[in-house]
Parts: sequence; C-alpha cells; structure tokens
Amino acid sequence: MDPREIDKTIAEFKVAREQGEYFPTAWKGGRLSIDDAYRVQLGLIRERCAKTRQRQIGWKVGLTAKAIQEQFGFNEPVFGCLLEEGNVPSGHSFRFADLIRPGFENELCIELKRDVPPNSSFEAVSSAIGAIRPALEIIETRGDFVNEIALALADNAQQFAFVIGDPVPVSRAGDIAKLNARVRLNGAEVGSGRGDAVLGHPFNSVAWLATKLQRFGEKLRTGDFIMTGSFTRQFPIASGDRVETNFEGLGKVSAAFV
Repeated sequence: MDPREIDKTIAEFKVAREQGEYFPTAWKGGRLSIDDAYRVQLGLIRERCAKTRQRQIGWKVGLTAKAIQEQFGFNEPVFGCLLEEGNVPSGHSFRFADLIRPGFENELCIELKRDVPPNSSFEAVSSAIGAIRPALEIIETRGDFVNEIALALADNAQQFAFVIGDPVPVSRAGDIAKLNARVRLNGAEVGSGRGDAVLGHPFNSVAWLATKLQRFGEKLRTGDFIMTGSFTRQFPIASGDRVETNFEGLGKVSAAFV
C-alpha cells in the first residue's frame, strides 16, 4: 500500500474499533499484508495517544518461544506497542468483566538506559540495558489470532496490559538464558520455562526488535520498556484467577482477576 492507502485503512480500522469490531470483517481473508498490518498498528497507536494524551512507553515482542509459535502456527517474532495506561505494578487486580477473552504470558520487562540501533550485536544490546523486571503480559483475544495474524498485528498484537515486578540491575540478574520461571495459577503450578526459550536469550529479542523497527521508521530509545517474549506457552484466564510467576533468582510477579 502507498501512504494514502495506509491512511485510509487506518481510518477504517479506527471506525471499526469504535464500534467494537477489532478484526474488521471487510479485511478478513488475507487482504492485509504483514508489513501493512504493522503500519496500521503504528498509525492507530499514534491516533490513540493523541486522543487520550497518553504516551507510548515501549514495545512488546511476541511469538518468540517455540511453544507459542507452535500454539499459534506462526514461525517468526512479532511486535506491538506498550502504552502508559497498560503499565501496572505486581499485585494488581483486574476487573475480569472488562477483559475480552484474556490470557497471560510470563516474560521479562527490560528498561533501556541508552538507544539500541538496528543490527546491534548481543554485546551492544547487553550494555544498553539498565534494569530487568519479572513481568506478566496480559493479552486479549479480540479475534481469530491464528487465521488472521495480520489483523491481530494491526490490533496491537493482543496487548492489553503488562504487570511488572521490582527492577533488578542487569549486573545482578545473572545468566537470564538459564533463568527459570515457575508459573502458579490459583496456588497450583501449571508450567515452567527458561530464558533460552526466548530466541535463545531474551536479549536476542531486543536485537531483533531494533532491526525490525527500522523498516517502519521507528527505533529503540533510552527509557523504553521492552517485553521480550514469553518463557512459556500462553495461558487463558478465568474469572477469579490469581496468577503468580517466580523468576527464580530474579523475583516474583502476580496479578488477580476479580
């Protein structure tokens, strides 16, 4: 699509969203390419921020773990935007009735202390990271993610909120490729995963994102939060659920859905 067509598509998606249609019927069936879906996503986020006077404060990377790629049938990472209103502390209680088919993923949230340019080495990414936090991404399934991946990306890749624990300086975080996350749902352990499930190392997720964003005129900046991708598969959430994930040696993060 040329820029004029992208602007027109953004306007159509905006109207549909205001009417509660997150995956516009007129665009189903593969009409939207992946690259154009990202352009629509970014345009919708810019308009949303302008309307609500909130800020975009970072990015999410999804579909990084083999378990999630197999779960959704897509074999490369994807990105979405993190907004100020979605940033909540560990222990937060969500109102379940406000959510659309919610789920959660078990991730690290990284805060940058300097810009990360495209094609950065692993070492350059490591030196740009200031702090690491245990985190949960709260997602909404607002449409057919598996069969309409482009529409899901235009709709900000399922993002709803991100729950973050206490920051740990990168120098004290240890080898996060070997970091184990143990997931408890309503007191029972339901899964676990290691950091190397995320593209071999969560920092590789940041490197991928820095390079990918260049295609769309974006970049990773000092102060950005980055959700690096899930250590485990995605878990659905039911009313009354309480989630706690222990990133062993790094810290715990929790949320409730009431």
